[in-house]
Amino acid sequence: MSKNIAVEIENDVYEESSPDYLKVSLAAAMTMDFVPGIFYRNACLHCINVLLTYDEGCKANCAYCGLQKTREGDYNDKSFIRVDWPVFKTDNIIESTLKKKDIADRICISMITHEKAKEDTFTILKRFVGELHCPVSILMAPTVLKHQDIDSFKECGADMVTVALDAATPELFDKYRGKGVNGPHRWKKYNDILEYSVSVFGKNRVGCHLVVGLGETEEEMVRRIQAVRDIGARSHLFSFYQEKGSRLENHPQCPAGKYRRVQTARHIIDYDMGRVEDMIFDDKERIIDFGMPFKTVAEIIERGAAFQTTGCPGKTEISACNRPFGDSSPKNIRSFPFALNMNDVARIRRELLDYD
Repeated sequence: MSKNIAVEIENDVYEESSPDYLKVSLAAAMTMDFVPGIFYRNACLHCINVLLTYDEGCKANCAYCGLQKTREGDYNDKSFIRVDWPVFKTDNIIESTLKKKDIADRICISMITHEKAKEDTFTILKRFVGELHCPVSILMAPTVLKHQDIDSFKECGADMVTVALDAATPELFDKYRGKGVNGPHRWKKYNDILEYSVSVFGKNRVGCHLVVGLGETEEEMVRRIQAVRDIGARSHLFSFYQEKGSRLENHPQCPAGKYRRVQTARHIIDYDMGRVEDMIFDDKERIIDFGMPFKTVAEIIERGAAFQTTGCPGKTEISACNRPFGDSSPKNIRSFPFALNMNDVARIRRELLDYD
């Protein structure tokens, strides 16, 4: 995908920077008919994901991210979540989103760590709230924010915000996002912004991204999910998936069994059906008992919702931000962007029992 696709479409020359321009996820670009393509099993994107963009790129250096500043190549040529994010005019994104009222339940503004990101996010937020039909979320960059900015996001019309904590422990956060990679992010700052956001937006209106497979144990991840829930937020899970050219391009993806057990535990905790203290872990800190009757767990598995992509909701509690195949290939789905069928559920049952 050419980084100049927006310029080519307009047949003119522009500086492709926010707030006048935004990167759009490949799935969103397909949904809005900006680029051709079809989704495996007719997966349908319900959240238009946009990303602020600047020639200098993101100032962070997260080890697993395609946008890390030390990754080779021009910023606008870098992939993110393993796919291109082509650049389009904000005007065109608004126009196309309005044409997709029957599909788009939400639009999400993703910040990057850049000195202009805060000011430009407010500009874009006001436009989206004023001109679009759907609710607006913000995936925040806590490093460049203060408490008063969270207040202002709410005042300007955002209905939900999210913090991408990603790592389950402060040690892993520092290793892959902070001092360990000469990055600007700090665990204390991220958690402070997460907790304050709940005080502003309210219970269940704040999300926390967590990536399973950065080196944590199942127990460490589930205890982090519980800590997030205890402050009134909900966890949005991702299975680690290698980004070529990143520092962790050779880091293995976690076993499917681990991800399935964490997904199940997250569902139980986030919907207040149980707590981590009731769960039992083996000597390798793997879940061997979810702390509730087997029949209840079997019913959760059968329904399948626990294994669908987690994110900000749309018209129902099921995530509008379903990110088709964002953390796995379509042939080996980790987070399902659609309701599971009987074969999917049968596979989940097998994977849950895999402790290799």
